[in-house]
Amino acid sequence: MARKADSPISYVLREPNSKVPTPLIGIVRFNNDRLKIATGFKVLPKNWNDAKHRVKNVVDATDKDKINDFLTELEEKVGSIITDLKTRRLSITKEVLKSRITEYLNPTPVENKPKTLLDFVRWYIDTCPTRLVRSKGNRAGRVISPSTIRRYKTTLNGLVSFATNYPRSLEFDNIDSHFYKAFTEWLTARNYATNNVSKYIENVKGFMSAAVDEGFTTNLAFRKFPNLREDAENIYLTENELKRIYELDLSKSARLEKVRDLFVFAAWTGLRFSDFSTLQPEHIKSDDGGNLYLDLKQHKTSARVRVPIENEAVSEILTKYNNRLPSGISNQKTNDYLKEICKLAEINERILKHVTKGGKQVIKTSEGWGTMSPGVEKWQLVTTHTARRSFATNMFKRGMPTLLIMKLTGHKKESEFLKYIKIDAEETNVLIRSYLRSKPAVLESSLG
Repeated sequence: MARKADSPISYVLREPNSKVPTPLIGIVRFNNDRLKIATGFKVLPKNWNDAKHRVKNVVDATDKDKINDFLTELEEKVGSIITDLKTRRLSITKEVLKSRITEYLNPTPVENKPKTLLDFVRWYIDTCPTRLVRSKGNRAGRVISPSTIRRYKTTLNGLVSFATNYPRSLEFDNIDSHFYKAFTEWLTARNYATNNVSKYIENVKGFMSAAVDEGFTTNLAFRKFPNLREDAENIYLTENELKRIYELDLSKSARLEKVRDLFVFAAWTGLRFSDFSTLQPEHIKSDDGGNLYLDLKQHKTSARVRVPIENEAVSEILTKYNNRLPSGISNQKTNDYLKEICKLAEINERILKHVTKGGKQVIKTSEGWGTMSPGVEKWQLVTTHTARRSFATNMFKRGMPTLLIMKLTGHKKESEFLKYIKIDAEETNVLIRSYLRSKPAVLESSLG
């Protein structure tokens, strides 16, 4: 079958004037771009029909049928890959097409297919650097990030340790309710927090789902594994506390001053560490009225956010650093410096932080965790993410509608966003009373 006029791939000879067989190259055209694919075949130029993109039907072209059948099958496969990407509304890029076509041309040999969950996870991790995110969202079409791969390796290490004492093999068919019960009990016995146990289970479910998609197993028992997550008791900083931090004189400590400025900037814009630590002058825009705002795609989700620059501290910090914030400090170091900064600012309210570890509720102490504790001073609990949580909570306390705050933070689901709102019972009572007193007409009409 000759190439169709609307075919997504055409075939050309690398050296069309050669007197000896020359490599046959496939050229995939898409979105005004193109991708070259090696077919693995060589053709003698005099036996090649350039108009039909097939080997001529001549006697001395002994492999013509085999090559032409391959070219037809590849043409159909490339077409189906592009159609699949379009119908799923995924980005069609060179990287995506090359990965999908290479997977088709070089499938995993049957004899090398993983037989157990452990083998599959090892294989899955090995292929992560070229594997695309299994999502239809903003991250679709991107390769799996190094931080996600590290999380996968942590889960693999846990499974390997668990398997040494588990009486059943971790073959795909054995990943069932018995495995779930034994694995969660094993993690709990090692004093893992409930949310950490949940992360292990979520990763196992993700691995099994991928194994099903790859055709390595049909076992779907993992879909019934319960979610063990508990609401985390995280803190936020009030506007007054942020003011005290910003007004600290840190001129004699450049490392603390830079971290303080980054944190305050994030606390008034809602950006994550990965976003505010890589902010460029190009992210600062101006509307028709001359009002400045930040316009960027979030690193974690690829969601686009536009944050008006209205806070005085944010404007001062941008001016201070010529619209290019300091970088080069790791997240861990930043967290260490933040605690030092907040201690200097006397953010020392006593906080009782409860967590379920090893199946028992414990309270954070200065030395770790215990069943009794006077609580810890608030500065000990501050991290880079406290800034984002503070932004969401403070905007909520100001009365900004949750939908608008979500536009600024990039959250898609209100249920996920509401986890960021950290106000206690007393603050909730004050907000409700303030709201009721400011809405008498609404109350009267509803009662009437």
